[in-house]
Amino acid sequence: MQSARDRLEAALSRIANRVADEKVYTKLYLDAARAAADAADARQKAGVSLGPLDGAIVSIKDLFDVAGEPTRAGSLMLANAAPAARDAAVVHTLRQAGAVILGKTNMTEFAFTAIGDNLHYGTPGNAADASLIPGGSSSGAGVAVGEGSSRISIGSDTGGSVRIPASLNGIVGFKPTARRVPLGGAFPLSPTLDSIGPLARSVADCAIADAIMAGEEPTALQPIPLAGLRIGIPRGVLFGETQAEIADAFERNVRGMERAGARVADLPIDDLIAGMRAATRRASIAAIEGAEVHADWLEAGASVPVDPHVTGPMSRALTVPASVYIRTIRRRTELVAAMDDRLGAIDVLALPTVPMVAPSIAAMAGDEELRDRTEGLLLRNTQVANQFDLCAISLPMPDMKLPAGLMLVARHCHDRRLLGIGAAVEALLRR
Repeated sequence: MQSARDRLEAALSRIANRVADEKVYTKLYLDAARAAADAADARQKAGVSLGPLDGAIVSIKDLFDVAGEPTRAGSLMLANAAPAARDAAVVHTLRQAGAVILGKTNMTEFAFTAIGDNLHYGTPGNAADASLIPGGSSSGAGVAVGEGSSRISIGSDTGGSVRIPASLNGIVGFKPTARRVPLGGAFPLSPTLDSIGPLARSVADCAIADAIMAGEEPTALQPIPLAGLRIGIPRGVLFGETQAEIADAFERNVRGMERAGARVADLPIDDLIAGMRAATRRASIAAIEGAEVHADWLEAGASVPVDPHVTGPMSRALTVPASVYIRTIRRRTELVAAMDDRLGAIDVLALPTVPMVAPSIAAMAGDEELRDRTEGLLLRNTQVANQFDLCAISLPMPDMKLPAGLMLVARHCHDRRLLGIGAAVEALLRR
């Protein structure tokens, strides 16, 4: 069996081979990672284990606190911020579990956009083709796992920021129910919608990381048989403008689930989506709450350049009255309950994670209208899980020229059941 130190050096070698163009990591912890890997190897030789992540190479998004350094959250504004007093809750928990924290991965500024570009720290090229966007906001996290420089990456997901890069880079991404994983020491975007989730090459690895971060005992994941499983397909607005190759792959894989004994039926949710769109017409919850997080510099003016795709929506959201925000949150509570009731008839929803494969970085940089339209489509399907307080997982669909994901969505707090279903679907897709 390969040692933790050997795995670490192999990862560092991959990173070094692309160093001239390296935008995946914003910081590497070389000495600390080597010490952690050596400690894991020493435990292994002594017959001692801290659990299934002992010696695993893990990367963390650049919005998690690491004691003694500023947390930049992808922004120049925080480059010289006061150092964090302690590790973020999930970083501390992962270290206790023996994970080797390799480094911090790149992200979009303040975790706000879905393309995956960063004006200050560069844009990580997609793991499948470096000329393509990585997806965001956990851009470097998706590429790191896709290229094999970390076994697991920890990202955050407010509207799809784990699942979008998972889909575009051909890996698994899990968004747990909000508040399942502690947010302490993670730079916030939207306290209502933020969640912390893993990206990995398998459902099993996502399940291990999720359990550890949630403070649970990481037990072996048992796939839940597909026979008799009730799968709802939310045809309607979430299927519009889907690229033909993604639509065909999705239908092919759904037929495979039916052959495995799953009961598949359409489950309309367009009325609930329309209700949420009406409730957030003035501004999204993420923009309103993000504007509160950043209100001081939005009102006074930024002292350093900030991505206009961040400042624009947040500046507009800053003008939304408190009464509108309170009504939005009240209406969301009603819609969350209605969605939970609707999903009571099934085990999971299934739909494409995003309706497209990754477009080119150059196209996004050269056409603002195309960029805005692309961003809207990237977020359209994934944000439903955040808006309606659900859990969701993106699985790579096989036999695609470029990566694309199939997303399974379940009711809030059904996280472990969703992971079990995800493991069964993953096995089917791999066959």
